[in-house]
Amino acid sequence: MADIEKEVILSVKNLDVVFGKGKKKFKAVSNVSFDIYKGETLSLVGESGSGKTTIGRAIMRINPCSSGEIIYKGKRISGKLSRKEDREVIRRIQMIFQDPSASLNERATIEYIISEGLYNFHLFKDNKERIAKVEQITKDVGLLPEHLTRYPHEFSGGQRQRVGLARSIVMEPEFIIADEPISALDVSIRAQVLNLLKKFQRERGLTYLFIAHDLSIVRFISDRIVVIYKGRIMEIAESEELFAYPLHPYTKSLISAIPVPDPKIEKSKKLLIYDPAMHDYSESEPELTDLGNGHLVFGNAKEIEKYKEIRFGGAKNVI
Repeated sequence: MADIEKEVILSVKNLDVVFGKGKKKFKAVSNVSFDIYKGETLSLVGESGSGKTTIGRAIMRINPCSSGEIIYKGKRISGKLSRKEDREVIRRIQMIFQDPSASLNERATIEYIISEGLYNFHLFKDNKERIAKVEQITKDVGLLPEHLTRYPHEFSGGQRQRVGLARSIVMEPEFIIADEPISALDVSIRAQVLNLLKKFQRERGLTYLFIAHDLSIVRFISDRIVVIYKGRIMEIAESEELFAYPLHPYTKSLISAIPVPDPKIEKSKKLLIYDPAMHDYSESEPELTDLGNGHLVFGNAKEIEKYKEIRFGGAKNVI
């Protein structure tokens, strides 16, 4: 990212997302703030139920923000928007969903599924241009022209996810939220889809928010990583920085769960279990603190001092 001038394309500021009311009230996201720079891949990582998808859906305005705001290219997009602004945001911010089976209309042909956004936003002069756009993006994602007349149930999971990717990319977006786009796919297909995402990013200058629970995949695709636990940010750092110096105990537990290809090492490795009770916040409240080097960690004053000592005091804290 050093060669790219860091222009903030999207800011999430003090975001809270609350579901339900009264006794059934549940805070899924609590005081989350981060920036995403143009052209980068920022990954949200955490176990199931940590609030990753909720944040992605709040940016897409599927989940309303209870407090805080979301700024896209200098304009607030959370809350009410005019119809024109709403359409512009939908056009510029696209989403790739986790389950390629559930997110495609089973009754529509692949040609119509990919064309739907083009129809809705009138992004073609005539039918010839629409077909040319659809055929080109179909080829770009590794599908064949004859696939266009078929239906989603005739395809494998990997092919369906390519259709989902084509449907997003054909809109010529600037920012894509990829919500666990490979978790439902076979391991051999995952690398192909990740390589496609990286290819489109290079060719079209796309920015990604990549949501995942698998840190090993995130390491491959991310410029920076945000670690989330129960709706709160625990740590933010550049990808290699995070793996070299995992500071928060929750981050360490996630990294320790990454499988090692060597069976002997895998058998003997120590799995770290995170217990929130290990923190004593009775004396001072924790907050997300910048240690320098773009590395932020959630902790109270005492913990932050310890983290600084680990980060800047000696050898790499590699797990």
